[in-house]
Amino acid sequence: MKDIAINDVRSFVLLGHTGSGKTTLCDAILYKTGLTDRLGLVSAGTSLSDFTEEEISRKSSVYAQSFSVMFNDGNKKSQIVLIDSPGVDDFVGQVNCACRAVNSALISVDAVAGIQVGTTKAWRRCQTLAIPRGIVVTGLDRENASFAKIVGDIQSVLGAKCIPVMLFADGQFVDVLAENNDQGRIGEMIKSYKNALVECAAETDDALLEKYLGGEKLADEELQKGLRKAVLKGSIIPVFAAMALKNEGIDLLLKKIIQVFPGPADDPIKDVGNKPVNPSPDAPFVGYVWCTVNDPYAGKLAYLRVCGGTLKENTELINVAKGHKERVGALLVPHGKKPVAGSEAKAGDIVALPKLKNTAINDVLCAVGHKVEFAPIVFPNPVVSMAVSAKEQSDEDKIGVALARVVEDDPTLRVERRVDTNEIIVSGMGDAHLDVALGQMKRKSNVTAEYRTPKVPYKETVTGLGEGHYKHKKQSGGRGQYAEVYCKVAPKKANEEWFNDEVVGGVIPRNFIPACEKGFLEAMPHGVLAGYPMVDVKVTVYDGSYHDVDSSEIAFKIAAARAMKEATSKAKPVLLEPIVTARVTVPDQYMGDINGDLNHRRGRILGVEIEDGLQVITAEVPMAEMFRYCSELRSITGGRGSFEMSFTRYDIVPSNIAQKVIAGAEKVKEEE
Repeated sequence: MKDIAINDVRSFVLLGHTGSGKTTLCDAILYKTGLTDRLGLVSAGTSLSDFTEEEISRKSSVYAQSFSVMFNDGNKKSQIVLIDSPGVDDFVGQVNCACRAVNSALISVDAVAGIQVGTTKAWRRCQTLAIPRGIVVTGLDRENASFAKIVGDIQSVLGAKCIPVMLFADGQFVDVLAENNDQGRIGEMIKSYKNALVECAAETDDALLEKYLGGEKLADEELQKGLRKAVLKGSIIPVFAAMALKNEGIDLLLKKIIQVFPGPADDPIKDVGNKPVNPSPDAPFVGYVWCTVNDPYAGKLAYLRVCGGTLKENTELINVAKGHKERVGALLVPHGKKPVAGSEAKAGDIVALPKLKNTAINDVLCAVGHKVEFAPIVFPNPVVSMAVSAKEQSDEDKIGVALARVVEDDPTLRVERRVDTNEIIVSGMGDAHLDVALGQMKRKSNVTAEYRTPKVPYKETVTGLGEGHYKHKKQSGGRGQYAEVYCKVAPKKANEEWFNDEVVGGVIPRNFIPACEKGFLEAMPHGVLAGYPMVDVKVTVYDGSYHDVDSSEIAFKIAAARAMKEATSKAKPVLLEPIVTARVTVPDQYMGDINGDLNHRRGRILGVEIEDGLQVITAEVPMAEMFRYCSELRSITGGRGSFEMSFTRYDIVPSNIAQKVIAGAEKVKEEE
């Protein structure tokens, strides 16, 4: 932001369990810093952060919303860039994007609910992405809330390095590092926290450590610089406190964040080669697109994190990934529903750029003649898939375009058209995620759609040798149709040709052999058991007969297809089903339930290992058993479990299951 040095810029994302007070705290910060003249409330639908139809109806964050505010602590002005993120696992893609746009994370913990599932997931995310972090205790105005107790719980679960830099006691918020505040009833506690903070700050620099060990007092600037280094290294996790609904403690919270959180000058973003990008305003411009949004009024907006240099209006940049130039006409500073015009942006800023030609998430924009590349944001694979169709016949032709608009802004939402089942499959991170996609289709494209459980893409193959014969003979006056084909069907080995010609003696003329091959190919998509496509089948044509006048290509195609059908029915045909490899991550206490559930789903446990204190079960499971697994796993584990899966191979369906599938296919055929 103009007139603010990058040393005075702080950016952080609000993370935590859903309902732990992230959005309420965000609204309190926006109110305290003057961005709004009234305190927004999630419950009343007036939150500046949760303003979309989906969020108001759910009373929960769905999208990551960015804000930029000015804060004056009485001595100097600072700029704070904050992003409110969703706490529900279904919208983890928004969280991953937000984490790449900031220097730090602030994890909210409810004083009454304590450490929850979302707390530990946010903590692990910060560890994985190496994001400096702090913890803010919310809900201190609620009955039975105790700051001292929750700090003890935090330290026992997350470690002793979680040290308060402010606390709430005797009905007031106290700055641990303030002068002469270690007196009275809580004096010893304050003194203990202060000593721990000073010691950690001193250990970040040899000169400071020598000064500290010599009994000298660290100057305020030295102490704050040391604490920022300690937070950056992760040797201190600062703990804050706030009463967002009562708008208390917000001033002190922001003051302490500015003092102890690293800014863009302390922690410059690193490129794909781990080289820091120069954050100076005079350096060549570098920006990273972490989010795109199709705004109904402004059009497509690309949200850019400025990593270095200065961006101004009417500037020409180069899109490094795509190699084309983009002209930045206007700069918009995101303020929730109503972004405002900006004149320039520097390191740490987030700006929205309208009307870029071809720029998407993970793209890097640089000054012309400059080139920087970053590792892309990593998104998890979808965990739930549904078949989607239009409710109204008139919308069938529009559904593809409607889905494309939704997927464009959400990398965790994927769409594919399965030819074998003739369905459009939408895959996402959970039921709520897919429900939001339906709402977006209605809002953006006026298409009303619905979901149903997808068809399993079964296939068929053979396990033995079978011979078939068919004579196609048709006479209806004039030239008739005649062709006779003998063929053999067997399992096809790897790297083996599927079609083999063993015809000798000219019993089938050479010019009709391609017609036989086409006939076999046309029979492949329609298996003899349930009509599913056949795979890994080797077909050999070895005998037949023809007529000089009546034989034709179409006759031999028909004869070959019928002969193959007979041969396949004699070659011990079997049904194949897709198998996925699932990695299920759960706490120890749910191991028995999860193993039993996977066995019930015909799963085969491949192994168990420990990652970050959690059990990771790897199993192979039929895809047919996994369509509702996402919601059922969350139900079994109280939301503590997660999983990811990927297609592995096709395997033979057990006979009892195959009989049901075949009977179902026959019933559908009869109804048609």
